[in-house]
Order: sequence, then structure tokens, then C-alpha cells
Amino acid sequence: MKKTLARWWQDVWYGERYFSIWIAPLSMIYLDIIRLRRFLYRKGLLKSTKLPVPVIIVGNISVGGTGKTPLVIWLAKLLKQKGYRPGIISRGYGGAAKNEPVIVEADSQPGIVGDEPLVIVKHSDCPMAVCRNRVAAAQLLTGLHQCNIIISDDGLQHYALERDIEITVIDGERRFGNGYCLPAGPLREPLERLREVDLVIVNGVAVEEGEYSMHFVGAEAVCLKTGESVPLREFCGQGLHALAGIGNPNRFFNLLDQAGLSFEGRAFPDHHQFTAADIEFDDDRPVLMTEKDAVKCLKFAGEKHWYVPIDAEPQAEFSEQLLTLLKEKKHG
Repeated sequence: MKKTLARWWQDVWYGERYFSIWIAPLSMIYLDIIRLRRFLYRKGLLKSTKLPVPVIIVGNISVGGTGKTPLVIWLAKLLKQKGYRPGIISRGYGGAAKNEPVIVEADSQPGIVGDEPLVIVKHSDCPMAVCRNRVAAAQLLTGLHQCNIIISDDGLQHYALERDIEITVIDGERRFGNGYCLPAGPLREPLERLREVDLVIVNGVAVEEGEYSMHFVGAEAVCLKTGESVPLREFCGQGLHALAGIGNPNRFFNLLDQAGLSFEGRAFPDHHQFTAADIEFDDDRPVLMTEKDAVKCLKFAGEKHWYVPIDAEPQAEFSEQLLTLLKEKKHG
């Protein structure tokens, strides 16, 4: 039922427009509420906390996955190379962490900290905390690990935490759908919000002035059971199954297509809580999935289950502009 409802909303937001027009008045009410909320923060009637270290927000203005997680990992590695001690915070969507910050370890349970934080910690090798209260998560990291810069995975709309740099990620395939705010469309904030952020990066090809491009690279597959890693091309010529429980499953399926693989794809809602039945089929064909989904399947996966790690590759000008902005903020 949840999967069917999620697909229906996706069709409404990114496909037919008739139903969206009927519920557009609800979007106007939503828009008034978020504008009032921002006004209250600007006037100091709602509290916003300034940390003693720079804060970089990696977020989006639309619902669903746009590619933030690989970009956060790339950003953490870049900052470490430049001598920073980054800490990463997140809401931990899909996990049970609420008002008390929880440190994410490599062996943390996805049911507690969420799926994306486990992937981030594994590949960034940076301290990370999840909490609904992102200020509390950041304060824990600056105190416990002496982090001198904070990266927030999502949180563009979390105005309780002041930020120094805002990065917005756009899905280059779907862009902004029908252009409406919730619930008639996929937007959390109106398109005018993009004029306020510091950097806009597109998961795909940039088409507007001021946007930067980013591409994903996935050339290997890793067995969930054994940890064996093989080139993705070794699956060419085989019949496969592919699973994706992410914001835009077609992006993962397109990556496999581009690698020349032949497969039957099965899409699940974002942050789907997988069971053994979800990844089993009536044959022995290999099953490929995203790494985000794999962390929830480790306990019941077999040797035919594989995940595909993804790396983000932003264009060079993006990193140059980011480091320039960070230097200006630091000395400003």
C-alpha cells in the first residue's frame, strides 16, 4: 500500500498535472506557513543558534533523493585533505534517534541511526551524530571530537541552526516536477529560495546559469555476504535483479543500464525497511542494490546479493568556489 501510494504521488508531482491543480490552494497555505516561519526566525522570535565553527548545509528544496549523501562524503574528504576536522550531522531519517544525539559507529543499527548515516560514516571516516535537534548533534561533535567545521546532511529548512554556506542539490532528471510546493508538488520551499543559497549543484548536467554539474560513478559491485568486490562489467551478459529503495530509483537503474547490464528492476519507497522476502526471487540470478539499501539487508543477505558503491564527481569549479567561499567566511 505504501509503495503504491508513493508511486501515485510521484506521478502527480512529476507527471500528470490535473490533480495538482485541484489541490494547489493547499500549497498556498503551506507556502504562507513556511514564509511566516522564516519571518519569525529573521526577527528572532524563533531561536536560531550560531556555532563557534563554520557550518555547511547540504540540502535541497524538493522532497526525495537528489544525491546529497555521495556529495556529503565527497565534501568531507575534501575538507580533510585541506586540513579541517569535519564532523557530520543528520536527522537520521528512518532511525529511532529523536531528541538525544547519537554517535554513528560503523556497527550502528540502521533502525537506530538511519541508513544514509551508516554509508556516510563508512566512506568519510569522520565523526557523525544524528538527532532531530541538529544543534545538539553539532555541539556534541565539536565538544567530543573537537571538530572545527560541521557538515549538515540535509537541513536546509532547519533554521534553528545558523549556517555559513548553503549548498542545494538538484536532481538533474526530474528538476522541480510541476513546480508546486507541498502537497500539490514536490517542493519544500519555492523556487525563489535558490537565489539565496551559496551554491547550486545538479546531479547530472547543469542547465541554468550559476549551476554546477555533478556525476556519479559506480564501477564495482560488493557481495553483502562475503565482502568480495568485482568489476560491475563482470555481470554483463547475465540476467539480473535490481532493487532500489531511494528517492529516485530510476537513477540507480540508469547507472546499471549505462554499464551494459540486463536486469529486472524493482522500486521501493525511499528508506524502505527491507525484509528477507523483498530481496529473494524464485531463481539464482544475482541481485544488485544500492549501498543505502544494503545496510538494511546485511543480516539476511546471501552470496547472490550485491551492492554498488557510488562516488560523486563534481566539476572542478565547484570545489574551487566552495573553498573560496569558506575562506571568505572564515576571515569575514
